[in-house]
Amino acid sequence: MILVKIAVDAMGGDNAPKTVVEGVLRARDEFADLEFCLYGDEQQVKPLIDNMERIEIIHTSEVIDMNDEPVKAIRRKKDSSMVQAAQAVKENKADALFSCGNTGALLTAGLLIVGRVKGVSRPGLLSTLPVLNATSGDGRFNLLDSGANADGKPEQLYQYALLGKYYAQNVRGLANPRIGLLNNGTEPHKGSKLTLEAHQLIAADDSINFVGNVEARDLLTGVCDVVVADGFTGNAVLKAIEGTASATLHLLKDAIMAAGVSGKLGALMLKPVFKELKGKLDQSQYGGAVLLGAKAPVVKAHGASDAKTVYYTLKQIREIVAGQVVEKFSAYLEQQRSEQTENN
Repeated sequence: MILVKIAVDAMGGDNAPKTVVEGVLRARDEFADLEFCLYGDEQQVKPLIDNMERIEIIHTSEVIDMNDEPVKAIRRKKDSSMVQAAQAVKENKADALFSCGNTGALLTAGLLIVGRVKGVSRPGLLSTLPVLNATSGDGRFNLLDSGANADGKPEQLYQYALLGKYYAQNVRGLANPRIGLLNNGTEPHKGSKLTLEAHQLIAADDSINFVGNVEARDLLTGVCDVVVADGFTGNAVLKAIEGTASATLHLLKDAIMAAGVSGKLGALMLKPVFKELKGKLDQSQYGGAVLLGAKAPVVKAHGASDAKTVYYTLKQIREIVAGQVVEKFSAYLEQQRSEQTENN
């Protein structure tokens, strides 16, 4: 059995280290092939752990908080839990990096410390979201880039299509994932200069199952398995979906309470239905956001994540490492470079 070692920023997040450690312990107990290096204040972390099996604590004296400026924090707080965890991945002491901490700082650590795969222009952030009325696939879709890069170039969006394809194949188990390009219309001639050029690049690659342009209103219907976008647009769509899901549940609850006894009785009868709906909208089960294009998996969960979210994200990292997404994509780019050299 090959062990997967995950470097964990134990001090990152609103409820760290408690919820981080609880999620780690659940993952450790369920998966015999996982081991963890917890980076953080040993005096705070160690009392939370009764059984140290497959867990190592590496003491760090600094913490990068949510208010720190990302680049400065990574460069100045060398003994922070996040920087030391990233350094472990760079030095091949761990297979992946996980944090609930400062998003900008983690992305910076992924780029400056872990580094990017040779040939990747700019790594993108991949998020997993639910499909509400799925009749095929696995009931979810990936959005890439969901916020790593505010500006995008056509070549980057083409690379996101390839990265998303490899992730969907090797982590989600989809043989021929459908790739869509987020746009303001489905027609090939619509969109900005960026999307028009990106459309041409993606469509020209026969290895990609490209379904063309897709609109934001259709994403939750399962129109495709991977949605490609620039980071600014992708992040706006991500937050709109998250906000709508939260607002829908609150509106539903308020309507039931306002309906009096009859409303509550009806809600009681429909409890299984509401539970299923809540489950579909619960993003914790889909794991964290993955920085794809880095030399190793760098995965971010929300700062307010609970132990369940941490557990599901660690499970996701296990699947990414086992699926060899980084290695397979790197080999693909190397093959492309070799073919181009031969043709020249």
